[in-house]
Amino acid sequence: MGGQVCSCGEEENELRQEEKFTFADGSVYTGAFQSGLQHGLGTQVWPDGGRYTGQWAKGKAHGQGRYEHPDGDVYIGGWQEDQAHGTGLYIHTDGSRYEGQFAFDRQHGEGVECWPDGATFTGQYRDGFKHGHGRFQWSDGSHYEGSFEQNDLHGYGVYSWKGGRWHKGWWLNNRMHGDGEFYWPDGRSYRGQYQEDMKDGKGIFH
Repeated sequence: MGGQVCSCGEEENELRQEEKFTFADGSVYTGAFQSGLQHGLGTQVWPDGGRYTGQWAKGKAHGQGRYEHPDGDVYIGGWQEDQAHGTGLYIHTDGSRYEGQFAFDRQHGEGVECWPDGATFTGQYRDGFKHGHGRFQWSDGSHYEGSFEQNDLHGYGVYSWKGGRWHKGWWLNNRMHGDGEFYWPDGRSYRGQYQEDMKDGKGIFH
């Protein structure tokens, strides 16, 4: 994101609080410099419309800052060497948003994601994917709580549908797979094995 600039004949290590510099690519930085690099508080605007305002260290976004993407998305939060890192908030132009932990420009750790239709996810992320334990609630009121792997329902979890049906058991790539229990609102139940969402193998109906 950043870039190196000349020291303009001043003391090399002197921290200069407010200067303006235009880079060869047309981007413009206004703010503090040290040793010929953006360092301290400053704002940089790129020709494509991208804009970062916040803390810099040795020519890179580092600390707390806000970046407005050319497409209108906005990230506010922690930065480390030009990458979203730490706790932050990412807002998409379609209204969806993520608030939580980031590592090297990806959702990583604990977070909450919300969509315009009312769907929400609260849980763990790894390398940009829902991964680990979490709870997803759909806009129709259905919800799943359990294990995720790369955004898929995967592992042990409980899924409750609108209308009162629910299943607890094992999942594989978004499908009931392995041992599980299924319950209907009228009191009926099934305990047994599933394969790719289908009852398959041994099982008991009640």
